[in-house]
Amino acid sequence: MRLLLVEDDPRIAHFVAKGLKEQAYAVDVVANGNDAVYHVEINDYDVLILDVMIPGLDGFATCRAIRSAGKRMPILMLTARDATEDRILGLDSGADDYLTKPFEFGELLARLRALLRRPSELRAPQIVVGDLVLDTASQTAKRGARSIPLTAKEYALLEFLARNSGRVVGRSEIAEHVWDESFDPFSNLIEVYVNRLRRKVDEGAANPLLQTRRGSGYVLAAQLDAAAPAAQKSAGGPAPGNSRKSHA
Repeated sequence: MRLLLVEDDPRIAHFVAKGLKEQAYAVDVVANGNDAVYHVEINDYDVLILDVMIPGLDGFATCRAIRSAGKRMPILMLTARDATEDRILGLDSGADDYLTKPFEFGELLARLRALLRRPSELRAPQIVVGDLVLDTASQTAKRGARSIPLTAKEYALLEFLARNSGRVVGRSEIAEHVWDESFDPFSNLIEVYVNRLRRKVDEGAANPLLQTRRGSGYVLAAQLDAAAPAAQKSAGGPAPGNSRKSHA
């Protein structure tokens, strides 16, 4: 999941962004409302964390501007202003939730998980694709009785594919939701991570779940296309996109 953090206090921004990245979120950070509006216009974010007291447009005005532009991603407001009137103003400006400072990081994560479930009509905390089960709270995965060891980025990619199970997703869509704005579109980093996931998820399995669709992208599904070339299903199969070597 990719999110935008709007926070002008460098210490808080660093702390929150670091913690979120450790939880497999891709995080972009800006320090004022004008930059927030611009970033939302050019990027596809899954959620926005918005401080109220920021330079330029304050959080309330920023929230209204984003909503008036038709952007519907969940917005969580952060602020030290805990008066009831401020909470009402934030919600009336278009925010979905409101968290006052200081806050426990665990509560921030829980609120984000709740917000991210809302657009999908309160999906269960587990995502199931065939015999693959992802626990979104603990960010763990199992295939049958076998636990799958995953890095934070591998989990983020697998969860994104699982949430789009049965649908082919391309490199650009993956980059928008799993990586932040520092992602190099000319690298083969996505292909590297997909091949890592394929080895971890499908190795030794009678029914592979992860498939490459040449020239289109990738699909995770319980029933894969049997007509697809075997090379595309193997760990070393071809992948769409640039062939430059990754420096990851």
